[in-house]
Amino acid sequence: MGSGLIDGQYVPPLLASRIERAMTFYHRQVKKGRPAPKLVFSGGQGGDEKLPESVAMQRYAIDHGIPVEQTLTEEKSVNTLQNMQFSKQIIEADTDKDKPRIIFSTNNYHTFRAGLFAKQAHLKADGIGAKTSKYFLPNATIREFIAILSMKRHQLLFVTICSLLFAILAVLLNHLN
Repeated sequence: MGSGLIDGQYVPPLLASRIERAMTFYHRQVKKGRPAPKLVFSGGQGGDEKLPESVAMQRYAIDHGIPVEQTLTEEKSVNTLQNMQFSKQIIEADTDKDKPRIIFSTNNYHTFRAGLFAKQAHLKADGIGAKTSKYFLPNATIREFIAILSMKRHQLLFVTICSLLFAILAVLLNHLN
């Protein structure tokens, strides 16, 4: 999954860690004697980018030893839900398996929310998380927490209302005693 490019064409370190995590998985599968998995790079082209993020990611992987024939690109998505939806279409078109095993790679802080989007896209997939720099992790974790809460607005509203009612009830009971 994409994350923006340096100078509109180069993979930044955060995105490189996602790709490297996927490449590690790829090499482990091959080393175990299993068929080489296809790597689907997902990410569209932003207005300030010279090429789709998925193409930059694919180039990075190829430059690091992944055979081009083991790669596919999804070049339309602009968010994680679309990453999952459009990648699902590409995977289904590329395989003859009824239930292919799908694993997505993202940064460790983003794995849970990406899994929620995979489920929303009816994509049965497991996530593997890439390490994130310690200086970036607190901010990223808070951002993910807020994003998850906003995904579940109706549940957040219910919890907030219940909490307020319990607080009011506790104050009233405390005054009665």
